[in-house]
Amino acid sequence: MASYGLEIVECGGAIATALAAGDSVHAAVLMCRDESRPQVGRSAEALGITTEVDFLDVAFGEVDFLGDAKTKVVSLIRRVKPDIIIMQDPEHAQHDLDPDRRVIAILYAEALSVAGRDWRIEECGGHQPHPVPTIYYMTPERPNCVVEIGEHLPKKLDALATLTSQNTFSAEHWLADTSPEILKSIVPAWTDGKTDTLGLEGQRALFTALAISNGLASHSGAVLGEPYRREGTFLLDRLVK
Repeated sequence: MASYGLEIVECGGAIATALAAGDSVHAAVLMCRDESRPQVGRSAEALGITTEVDFLDVAFGEVDFLGDAKTKVVSLIRRVKPDIIIMQDPEHAQHDLDPDRRVIAILYAEALSVAGRDWRIEECGGHQPHPVPTIYYMTPERPNCVVEIGEHLPKKLDALATLTSQNTFSAEHWLADTSPEILKSIVPAWTDGKTDTLGLEGQRALFTALAISNGLASHSGAVLGEPYRREGTFLLDRLVK
C-alpha cells in the first residue's frame, strides 16, 4: 500500500522474496501523477509483480480520511483480501514534510479499522468485509524485524531505473541542499553531470547503504537487510531462533 510510487521499490526486497516463495503480491498507489504511472508500473514488473498496479487517484494535498479516499482504500482491501499489508510508518510520517503524509497515516488506520466491518458495503464495490490483516511498516524509525534481501537487492536496484521522474526529483532536491562536489563524493557513479543519472545512482547508493546498515553493519543477523516494524504483538507457538 504505497502512498507514492517509490515505496513499491522501497519494499522491493520483501516483495521479490515473497514472490520467489510463491506468494502473490498486489501493489496499489494512493497518489501518482499521470506521467509517472507507466514508470511505476514498469518498476512493479521489474520486481516480478504480474498484476496491474492499482492507482487510487487521490489528489496531492487533498487527502481526507473521512471521504472518498477512505472508500477507495476500504474497497481495495476488501477486493484484494490480503493476508499482509505493507504501508508507511506512521511514526516516520509525523516528521516527514512530504504532502499528506500525516493524514495518510490516519487514513490507512481508519480504512483498515472498518474494512473488516459492515461499513458501506455497496459504496465500497459490494465486496464482503475483510478483517484487518497483518501490518508491516516500511522503512520504520524503530524496526523490530529485518528481511534478508541479499539475493534480491540487484532486482530492487534495477527497478529504480524505471522511475525517471522520481529520480530526477530526488536529484534536484539534493542539489538544492548541497554542492555537486559533495554529491560526487557520495555517488562516484555520477560521472556525466546529468540530473537523472545523479538521481538513479544516488538512489541506488542510498538503498544499498540502508541494506548494509540493517545487515552487516548491525546485529540483525542479515547480510543485506530490509527493515520493517510489525504492528502489534508477535504470537509464537514457541520461542524460535
